[in-house]
Amino acid sequence: MKCGSGATPYHCGMAPSHQHDNDHTGHDHGQRHSHDHGSHHGHGHVHAPASYGRAFAIGIALNAGFVVVEWLCGIAAHSLALLADAAHNLGDVLSLLLAWGAIWLAQRRPSGRFTYGLRGSSILAALLNALALMLVTGGLAWEAVRRLSDPEPVAGGLVIIVSLLGVAINGFTAWLFMRGAQKDLNVRGAYLHMAADAAVSLAVAIAGGVVLLTHWDWLDPLATLLVSVVIVWSSWDLLKQSLQLALQAVPAGIDAAAVRAKLAALPGVSEVHDLHIWAMSTTENALTAHLVIPAGHPGDAFLQQLGDELQQAFDIHHCTVQIEMADTALPCALAPEHVV
Repeated sequence: MKCGSGATPYHCGMAPSHQHDNDHTGHDHGQRHSHDHGSHHGHGHVHAPASYGRAFAIGIALNAGFVVVEWLCGIAAHSLALLADAAHNLGDVLSLLLAWGAIWLAQRRPSGRFTYGLRGSSILAALLNALALMLVTGGLAWEAVRRLSDPEPVAGGLVIIVSLLGVAINGFTAWLFMRGAQKDLNVRGAYLHMAADAAVSLAVAIAGGVVLLTHWDWLDPLATLLVSVVIVWSSWDLLKQSLQLALQAVPAGIDAAAVRAKLAALPGVSEVHDLHIWAMSTTENALTAHLVIPAGHPGDAFLQQLGDELQQAFDIHHCTVQIEMADTALPCALAPEHVV
């Protein structure tokens, strides 16, 4: 929508879809091309998400094999903790597949219907993984409470061996995703699943050792309960952030007030309104805003510099700025803060 006769949209810091390759980041500075309506596209620093294909393949193969081993050993040892961990590991295999598929979809090129491509699938994958983790953990906790009143004998030695194997496999898989978890909420979901499983396996191994020495079979469901609390606590932030991104909230780490102040302080800008900041995916953020300038054309250099500064200061990769001349006779209908 254009407000006033001098309103013109500009796109800064945007990269063409063919720059989003699988395992590297594309950098392209200062390129522009003009269109009929005066729009200019400056291609700044845009970070394509890494595919982590090898990490996902290794993690899925290791965990799928471990699920089978742990489930059979849990039945043989009459261990709820092992069966619970096996079910949780099966959920992790599915979550890894979901996260991997979302990364692949996020790299698809834009189409006439999906003009941003399918980048938002990574947000949906992170949200679904968080919800699945909470639901599975709730089911395990419920069964543990039931077993506390009627504990079954547990083969402690077998529990210890299988659990320590789980610590090694889950810990190694979590390590594969550790670096990406710092920048990508979708990868962070995979990392938290694996790290939580390593913690679960360690707790089960400790409980198995105590049961072996004391024959306190009630420790097995109690360990499941304690680990369930840890998983919910560690996963809550993932659920909250992924839900916020799905609702197009300002991404964590970006101060909307600071962005507004940055735009308002630009040379010649007298007003900022209709400012929106949201996540296109778990790795890319976008911005739209209206800037009121008293008179004169801001020029491509102004817009290119704006795109670079927004990316460097706030990690915003795609920005669209609409310039409005302050002397226009028609006020912008989107200027009031309560109007979206």
